[in-house]
Amino acid sequence: MVRVKSKSTSLRLFPVWLWVPAIITLIAIAGPLVALFVRAPWPEIPTLIATDEALSALRLSLMTSGITTVICFLFGLPLSIILVRSQARWARLSRGIIMIPLVLSPVVSGICLLYFWGRNGLVGMFLAEYDIQIAFTTVAVILVQCFVAMPFFVVSAMDSLGSVDEELQLAAANAGASNWQILRHITLPLAAPGIISGTMLAFARSLGEYGATITFAGSVADVTRTLPLQIELSLNSSTPQLAVGLSLILISLYLVVLLGTRLAASLGKSLVR
Repeated sequence: MVRVKSKSTSLRLFPVWLWVPAIITLIAIAGPLVALFVRAPWPEIPTLIATDEALSALRLSLMTSGITTVICFLFGLPLSIILVRSQARWARLSRGIIMIPLVLSPVVSGICLLYFWGRNGLVGMFLAEYDIQIAFTTVAVILVQCFVAMPFFVVSAMDSLGSVDEELQLAAANAGASNWQILRHITLPLAAPGIISGTMLAFARSLGEYGATITFAGSVADVTRTLPLQIELSLNSSTPQLAVGLSLILISLYLVVLLGTRLAASLGKSLVR
């Protein structure tokens, strides 16, 4: 006779005392978010976020994050496929290198980009000979976002690609399917939920980038001043209410990303079934 596990049975599978640190952790995370919503000057927010500086920062953030997300998908997906399939030593080394930006301090990331793309950087010095400057331009913002967001996409895509049943792909190969046919009709459709989640994570990460952006791209109105930079500027000026309003916009965008990620996960479960 098969016993059906109820919710009450599941709750008894761990010690009761675990509730104490769990609730404390939840309050520590959710509390600041709730405080922001409770203390926000809601009547003033529509007027504040309609200002030129707020709309400029929002447009710039959405534009650069959108471009970054497309770049992450177009260049990160081929890299993810190769790193998952290759067992060569360089591939294992590359997987480790991809992880580094995930743990780097934002300021260190900015310095790395400055020494690579800056006027005296490894690549920047050659571009300078043709009067091409990357630092402190909108292109610099996109490069920063790619640097910090690409690992999120690649890691998520690799996990999803690696979970695809290898025997199913081998069976297709034995049936005469080409590498491209296997990739197009089996691997990518089954890995699609994880790839979509990685795309959304890349968008969210690029949208919230601050430290590396201000280090490498600076804070120039209409050029490099994204939402996080405008929030910091407003917070330290005479309009802290604007910082609150823009923070709420940023949180709202993150909630949309989380919803999209949940939908992608649901799609993945339906494909598995």
